[in-house]
Amino acid sequence: MNKRYPAVAAATIASFIYGINHTIAKDIMPAHILPFGFILLRVLGASVLFWVASIFVKNEKIDRKDWPRFLACAVFGMAINMLAFFKGLQLSTPINSSVVITTSPVMLLLLSAVFLKEKIGWVKIVGILMGLVGTLVLILFGESQQENAPSIQLGNLLFVVNASSYAVYLILVKPLTKKYSTVTLMKWLFLIGVVINLPFTIGEFAAVQWSSLSTPVMATMAFVVVGTTFMTYLLNIYALKSLKASTIGAFIYLQPLIAVLFAVITGADRLTLIRIIAAIFIFAGVYLSTRKPKKKQLTG
Repeated sequence: MNKRYPAVAAATIASFIYGINHTIAKDIMPAHILPFGFILLRVLGASVLFWVASIFVKNEKIDRKDWPRFLACAVFGMAINMLAFFKGLQLSTPINSSVVITTSPVMLLLLSAVFLKEKIGWVKIVGILMGLVGTLVLILFGESQQENAPSIQLGNLLFVVNASSYAVYLILVKPLTKKYSTVTLMKWLFLIGVVINLPFTIGEFAAVQWSSLSTPVMATMAFVVVGTTFMTYLLNIYALKSLKASTIGAFIYLQPLIAVLFAVITGADRLTLIRIIAAIFIFAGVYLSTRKPKKKQLTG
């Protein structure tokens, strides 16, 4: 079987899980757990799961020269990325988060141009500018607050940080996927992530009244740890072995569709004219900035 098909399926499933997570995770913050406390639960739970999974796979030794890259991947993929997203989700709304994070492929393009020296044509430049306009519309002209979203503009800004950090992570982790198995990568990245996040998250984690949490709340936390963290990172790294980082980034387009439908159906959020306008600019910008140019045909 063509390895590309299972990779595409893995990336699609990961996007679906991420899409519904915008509403599911938002539902229990900050009433039951604050965002940084939630992050420690995520990385700690995922770390345990990946280390348990590593018992059943071949043990691999990490080259000493790769440890700095492991550290950088953990900083951008398991710390800044997660902290910015969950804090932004507490302050903003599920629909805003799903729209703004689609700028990740645009960020990936910009970073690839800077660090990988990839050329950017004028069409892609227009796309980048359109994506920027859409993001600024949400940040500057969207609602300032609504029920359970006390600071929407700041939350949207944190989503931009999240998208940028995730783009950096994809670029950094790509070479490692060629050398190490998915489980080996994840067990070390999440373990390092626990250490990095601990000073910033332990206070909010310790403040949780664990004994008073209801079964639905515990089930939501389990979904975020097992589904949104363990499964999605496992699926994306698996997909990254066969697909380009930019292709994986493109699957983020599915998230707004899934997130908006889920949020509206469950009554967790609503569509507004500003959000629709911003989404049009962002989606058009992402399309232009990531589409492949047509090859010129040679004529005799």
